[in-house]
Amino acid sequence: MEVKREHWATRIGLILAMAGNAVGLGNFLRFPVQAAENGGGAFMIPYIIAFLLVGIPLMWVEWAIGRYGGAYGHGTTPSIFHLLWKSKFAKILGVFGLWIPLVVIIYYIYIESWTLGFAIKFLIGLVPEPPPGATNPDSILHPFKEFLYNYIGIPKDDEPILKPSIFAYLVFLITMAVNVGILIRGVSEGIEKFAKIAMPTLFILAIFLLVRVFLLETPNGSAVEGLSFLWTPDFEKLKDPSVWIAAVGQIFFTLSLGFGAIITYASYIKKNDDIVLSGLTASTLNEKAEVILGGSIAIPAAVAFFGVANAVAIAKAGAFNLGFITLPAIFSQTAGGVLKEMIKLQRIENAEIRQDLEPFWVEIAEEIY
Repeated sequence: MEVKREHWATRIGLILAMAGNAVGLGNFLRFPVQAAENGGGAFMIPYIIAFLLVGIPLMWVEWAIGRYGGAYGHGTTPSIFHLLWKSKFAKILGVFGLWIPLVVIIYYIYIESWTLGFAIKFLIGLVPEPPPGATNPDSILHPFKEFLYNYIGIPKDDEPILKPSIFAYLVFLITMAVNVGILIRGVSEGIEKFAKIAMPTLFILAIFLLVRVFLLETPNGSAVEGLSFLWTPDFEKLKDPSVWIAAVGQIFFTLSLGFGAIITYASYIKKNDDIVLSGLTASTLNEKAEVILGGSIAIPAAVAFFGVANAVAIAKAGAFNLGFITLPAIFSQTAGGVLKEMIKLQRIENAEIRQDLEPFWVEIAEEIY
């Protein structure tokens, strides 16, 4: 018997929400690093094969399982798996579909708070600057590395405990409150409405960033050279099984396959709603964000600013080094004339305010910032 429950209000809302479930740091940071390390353009061969033979079929399976469970009033993997397989092991297996999204949302809220905190500090002029006349990548990136470490509270001694600033705590709490506020409003009134605003905004900002990157040209190189570096195929890499494994892993990561989230989202689809075209549209939207936008921003910007050899080292240092150290360093120097002047004026104003504060308040301000 079909149980009456909440559903997605519109098809476009469902597609954008499903795409939003997949689009993220994996598209803009993890994918270009994987491509750079695994043969550049040649990586697209196992990547496309994995998308067509593994990604799309499994995505459709998860959509179908979720819709089937939702028709019987179930929205979580333990109950849906038990509906499909009357065994206690089904519920035990389904528990992973609860724990994985829980771990992911905790992790992502924390990383979201970094991006919000960085954005706030950037706008009010509290970002570092490279030493005057610095040309060595290590010298340019060092202040931004210290900036990241200080923000997340990595201790300089051997203590294993992070010690974030009060500002970082406040931003984290704000980020968590926003996420919880969206979730408690439900599917159609919360997630769907937010996705209709957030996803178009994300693509607009990404396109703006893409255009800005393509206009980058320094003595070390240009974004076009970065694209050439990233997409020039090294077919010898295709003989390495680890490249194929990396491609399959990236497909699982980018489409959120096996996480449990797709099944839960799909449980709110109406019984007769199409899942083949909607699922394919959401997955294709994610792939466009990953390959076209993700592959054209981070690595090309690094090559334009630091040259090919240094960009290779940056890519090998990982996605977080690329996203939270290298890109802030690049965009702090290329933010545009008006914004850079605003940041400089804000820095001067901040300095004047701090000079006027009593020592007690200076200590508090430094602790917050």
